[in-house]
Amino acid sequence: MNSQLLKDILKIKEELEKLKEQFLQSEKPAQKKDRALFERVKTETSPLFNLNEQWATKAEQYLKEHPGGAVHPLQLKNTRENIELVILHSYYIDVPKKRFMELYNSIHYVLDQLVEGLRKESTE
Repeated sequence: MNSQLLKDILKIKEELEKLKEQFLQSEKPAQKKDRALFERVKTETSPLFNLNEQWATKAEQYLKEHPGGAVHPLQLKNTRENIELVILHSYYIDVPKKRFMELYNSIHYVLDQLVEGLRKESTE
């Protein structure tokens, strides 16, 4: 369970890095209501949304089994939502770079706290 959660978190972190690069290197779409863009985004982001759901569900269970850790359940909920925002913003490029990076860094902070807790637990 926890090793799978760790793998999921590391995969999310890897995908976030790709999304950040995409955000930084892409141009703002000419039209947000472009059907082709919508279909592409839907296809490409579906696995990311599934991965986000998967790790967050496992992390919620982990927090229930290990209360009092470095991550509060509300932080987990916010991180899940922030990942969804980063996924969408990386395609639609509709927020300032500063805001995108705040979301990105916030997500990594919480994920790093979870990873640290999981690794600490495995050495005890």
